[in-house]
Amino acid sequence: MAFFVGRDREARRAYGFDEIALVPGALTVNPEEVDITTRIGPLNLEIPFLASAMDGVVDARFAIAMGKLGGLAVLNLDGIHSRYENVDEVYEKIAAAPPESATELVQKLYKEPVKEKLIAQRVKEIKAGKVKAALSCIPQNAEKFCGIAEEAGADLFVIQSTVASVRHIATKYKVVDLKKLVKSAKIPIVAGNTVNFDACLELFETGIAGLLIGVGPGAACTSRGVLGIGVPQVTATVDCSAARDFYFKRTGRYVSIITDGGMNIGGEICKAFASGADAVMVGSAFARSKEAPGRGYHWGMATPHHNLPRGTRIHVGTTGTLEEILYGPARTDDGTQNLVGALRTCMGTVGAMNIKELQQTEIVIAPAIQHEGKIFQKAQRVGMGK
Repeated sequence: MAFFVGRDREARRAYGFDEIALVPGALTVNPEEVDITTRIGPLNLEIPFLASAMDGVVDARFAIAMGKLGGLAVLNLDGIHSRYENVDEVYEKIAAAPPESATELVQKLYKEPVKEKLIAQRVKEIKAGKVKAALSCIPQNAEKFCGIAEEAGADLFVIQSTVASVRHIATKYKVVDLKKLVKSAKIPIVAGNTVNFDACLELFETGIAGLLIGVGPGAACTSRGVLGIGVPQVTATVDCSAARDFYFKRTGRYVSIITDGGMNIGGEICKAFASGADAVMVGSAFARSKEAPGRGYHWGMATPHHNLPRGTRIHVGTTGTLEEILYGPARTDDGTQNLVGALRTCMGTVGAMNIKELQQTEIVIAPAIQHEGKIFQKAQRVGMGK
């Protein structure tokens, strides 16, 4: 439905996670019996969770831990991992830096040139843990980095920018031919980010296996404030999922929709799947884990996706181990732990046996859901009342 924001100027209403709720089903299912597996191209994942490609979130050890728990962590190749042999030493310097000088330090560290041999080394470190290796870079580096990662044994490559498009006009630099790159790669490619139905269809035609959805919602993303650009994640995911389904009916090829950003708690993640996501990419929730190399920070936004000065450090604190965050038992009441349990319980409550059925669950517009009847939570400063 369109609304007028002024004389003869229409604007479409868009919705975020706080403005909707999911309706319980007439049929309910034992949460332990629902199927939460997903696929991205040829890759099968036990849980539909990806960890964001941020230096403060993912290193080789975190990628192994995430893989052993059934998910997939994406390593950032535009940050410290492709610049420094001893990343532990770099992490220690950043962790020890006072807040007033930390960002400047990280920015200085990012001036070190990329060493291509380290790309293959990082892949081998992750693969040594007997898990899938996924890596990410900006479009300008994609052709070179993807080839090196593929040869080293990577399982998935992510090409990420603020807004991805097939038709990009530029005279100052070479435009990446995404279709050519995808065709030449022997591993599946995920691209992003976008929020647009038509842009999705054009990106699908390149042969990508998955598409990241989200412009403006992430904790580290300033697109809405700096550029005025972005679409709330519920509407963005619904629109892009509709493009996926339309494309699948037309071609028979399924491209996974991965909602990226704006999700910190279980309820938001459940709503992303109900909006049509096949998987979610999460940053802040995993940056809080004890396994995250950033020790409660995330930084290293070398890609323009976050619209922050290179190396900006953001504090998110720590809330528990990665296993607690994914599988519990929850030691907090704010929804930041036992994310897999939350997803399973949600699916059981709405009567969804698998992710595809959850994508069809009934959604209602419910802007009061965050505070309706929460007087005791507010008084005790627990749950949504914090």
